[in-house]
Order: sequence, then structure tokens, then C-alpha cells
Amino acid sequence: MARTKTGFTRHRRHKKLLTRTKGFRGANTRLYKRAHEADLHAGQYAFIGRKLRKRDMRSLWILRITAALKTIGDGLNYSRFMNMAKKANLGLDRKILADIAVSDFESFKTIVQKVRG
Repeated sequence: MARTKTGFTRHRRHKKLLTRTKGFRGANTRLYKRAHEADLHAGQYAFIGRKLRKRDMRSLWILRITAALKTIGDGLNYSRFMNMAKKANLGLDRKILADIAVSDFESFKTIVQKVRG
């Protein structure tokens, strides 16, 4: 069997990684070993970031619903409202409620009245 050299394959693999790390600081974009380590870290940060985004969005929805409830001024807070919504079998989740509170406040008021009564 003929002997093969890794020149072409290695060059292509290195080039691919260096393109992926383009824009990183310092030697992390020029030296292969440093770029490889930086790429691994970037992957870990991206994975964690995808989980954090879900957490951040949920807290944003809760914040928007709370602000809308304060604007109505019935003395109703978020936790009581969500408890009443659950008991009233309201089929809307936090994302939809927050969107309604921001885009169509009158409909949100109607929903709150329906949940109360």
C-alpha cells in the first residue's frame, strides 16, 4: 500500500478552523493550537448561552406581565394573577400573555377581567 501524507488534509482542516475563529483576539485567530482552544471554549459558551437565553426570555415575559398588571391598578400582582389564570383554565402561556400585554393592552384588560370573574 502506498504511503500517504497528511499535507492537503491537514491544511484544509487548519484552514477551516482558522476561518471559524476569524475575529477572535490576538493569536487566537492566527495560531492553530490557540485557535483550536479558543474554538472549543466558544462552543461551550454558545451551548451555555442557548440555555441562558431561554431563562432570560422567561424573566422578560414575567416582567412585562407584571408591568401591565401594575398599569391596570387592581392591586393584582403577578403570582396571584397566574394562580387565578391556572384555576380559570386559561390556555395562554407567559409568552402569549406578555405579547398581548405589549401589543394589545385592551385585550389584556379583558383577559384579566375574565380571569377575575
